[in-house]
Amino acid sequence: MKTLDAIGRSASGAFSSFSGWCAFLGETFCEALGMLLRPRRFRFGDAALAFDRAGPGGLPITVLIGLLLGLILAFESAASLKMFGVEVYVADLIAIGLFRELGPLVTAIILAGRSGSAFAAEIGTMKVDEELDALSTMGLPPVRFLVLPRVVAAMLAMPFLTICGEIAGLLGGAVVLGIMNIPASVYWKHVTDTSTLFIILFGLGKSMLFGLLVGLIGCAAGMRTRNTADGVGVAATSAVVGGIVAIAVADGLLAVVCYVFGV
Repeated sequence: MKTLDAIGRSASGAFSSFSGWCAFLGETFCEALGMLLRPRRFRFGDAALAFDRAGPGGLPITVLIGLLLGLILAFESAASLKMFGVEVYVADLIAIGLFRELGPLVTAIILAGRSGSAFAAEIGTMKVDEELDALSTMGLPPVRFLVLPRVVAAMLAMPFLTICGEIAGLLGGAVVLGIMNIPASVYWKHVTDTSTLFIILFGLGKSMLFGLLVGLIGCAAGMRTRNTADGVGVAATSAVVGGIVAIAVADGLLAVVCYVFGV
């Protein structure tokens, strides 16, 4: 009986969590549609503040990780390509890897760790202090005032951070190939020849999708914060873990789609 009771409680909790997610996504979609029909209702000031924290605020760590990523990719790939005397093609590998895959992926993980947890902590603290109940009592939807500005800011911050991280990674690769006595002009020519417009736009579109996931999961975790002593901490942890898992799943699905359609 204890086993059946545990299974029933787990199933009930999973169903409750799923239904809560569906309700949150539905309300967010409806509010976003309302914002498109009435743009003046959107809180541009809150979105700009959230963008400043997520974008320029996360620029130093993103550039540092991008630079180190470019250095690591260049050193590891050059060690293998050197046996065939084609170290110059390290530039092609770095360009494709950064623009198409690693740039958006690594930047999204950084955003989930910084901004996703911050969104959950901010909204969770408001819920514990009963500020969300106050907004609802005054007839002001919390999703419109708190969630949408943060989600839009995350979506806009991701391409900005991704581009900066990719440029830093390319500079790191240029440093490594410079050490190997490969001219900078040759390196950048290979980068420009390999970096097609489709690859760049595909990576930026992927980054916006990742930003949407990070913003939604972070805000949802904050909205569902428990009124306990560790509620805000649990919400922040859930936002980071859920965001990284969602990013990995979405990236895997996109990889399968690209393989099926030969993109």
